[in-house]
Amino acid sequence: MLTLTDLTKTYRSGDKALAEVSLTVPKGQVVGLIGPSGAGKSTLIRCINRLVEPTSGKIILSGTELSGLGTRALRRERRRIGMIFQEYALVERLTVMENVLSGRLGYVSFWQSFTRRFPPADIERAYRLLDRVGLMEHADKRADALSGGQRQRVGIARALSQEPELLLVDEPTASLDPKTSRQIMRLLIEICDERGLPAIVNIHDVPLAQQFMQRIIGLRAGRVVFDGTPEQLTESVLTTIYGAEDWTAMRKDGEADRVAEAEAVARLAMISA
Repeated sequence: MLTLTDLTKTYRSGDKALAEVSLTVPKGQVVGLIGPSGAGKSTLIRCINRLVEPTSGKIILSGTELSGLGTRALRRERRRIGMIFQEYALVERLTVMENVLSGRLGYVSFWQSFTRRFPPADIERAYRLLDRVGLMEHADKRADALSGGQRQRVGIARALSQEPELLLVDEPTASLDPKTSRQIMRLLIEICDERGLPAIVNIHDVPLAQQFMQRIIGLRAGRVVFDGTPEQLTESVLTTIYGAEDWTAMRKDGEADRVAEAEAVARLAMISA
């Protein structure tokens, strides 16, 4: 379980990126984090694993307070937090398998990591994860030979190879087409359900968040202005989060994408029959 209490980030300029954010994410819950650009979504995710240092507040993961840890202890605790990035953050010249195994770097010695000699148990785990994300046949390919959706699947497998207790996911579908975006979101939801993993997903696509998230938190100017279910995310709430917009039209566009995808799948099925 993750608990944030009065988490605040103020930059030297005086700009407040986060203002006393408090929330709890229980085991197995997937939370969608939405809000306009500059609302503090990415800052919040990066403060949790202290890639960005919070100014004040508490971060507690499974009983351990992360906010006050020194460098060595923080490095150890970060192994429990899997991070999935918008731009994949893969090492392009390495193979898919090597990228997945890089999630174990915090568990092996310097020379093991330098020579890429991982324990058999780590290699076996990596193969299982590649099979789970549908990339077993691509294990020996270089990462730069993959499509965007395949690269994101490698990123998911790499994060899971840490055997994390929390997933932080930063705009996982921003660079993907609508069909691939739904496939990636479906995979993330299924994996979190299978493993009882809590996750916070920074997502800019509101209809996608409403389709897949169990809970949605809306940020505006660094503050939580909404915390509820997708069904409670009404047009008036969206206006509070983002400002005035034609939300009915946005929902229709999202529904049109889903219908088009279903029709395409049906056509492929008829061709293959």
